[in-house]
Amino acid sequence: MKYKIFQVILIAIAIVFAYLIYDSVMQPVRFNKQKDAREAVVIQYLKDLRSAEAIYRQLNNQYTGSFDTLIQFMGTAEIPVVKMVPDPTDTTYRRTINDTVGYVRVADSLFGKRPNFNYKNIDLIPFSNGEKFSLKAGVINRGGVNVNVFQIEAPYTAFLKGMDEQTVMNLIASRKEMKKYPGLKVGSMQEPSTDGNWE
Repeated sequence: MKYKIFQVILIAIAIVFAYLIYDSVMQPVRFNKQKDAREAVVIQYLKDLRSAEAIYRQLNNQYTGSFDTLIQFMGTAEIPVVKMVPDPTDTTYRRTINDTVGYVRVADSLFGKRPNFNYKNIDLIPFSNGEKFSLKAGVINRGGVNVNVFQIEAPYTAFLKGMDEQTVMNLIASRKEMKKYPGLKVGSMQEPSTDGNWE
């Protein structure tokens, strides 16, 4: 009888150990899966902000470092909808005529196909409980030429909020060790680049 009780206890202990081992192996897998899902959402926001800044620059000859200005611009500024048709006088069909058929608000052009998307909150980092992206814009000199630049950042501490703190701190430390920004960003205040650090 004692032997059977001992066996049951050993089996229970083995099951607990197996679960603990499985859980310790799966913890980083779950973290990475959740991190990747959150990064995908933040990257989409950064791409949207980059597109809005590009349109702003086309119409104003500079980037803006103000979210208030950018959000107001998206809500009020309009861009032309252009239809390209072949030039009827060209028998080779190489030349085209650009015909403006109307105008569309910048916000509708960028987000019109996304139901329930509120562009007025585009300055808020997803998953951060209300923290805002960092936005800077300015002019740098490259080879004697002034170049407009912008940079938008979202640190890991903001969009990985609520996840395992030690793993987040380890991730930040490893990025800093590699001299890389500990988070996601698009653009640069040092180089004339509009690339994201995930690209």
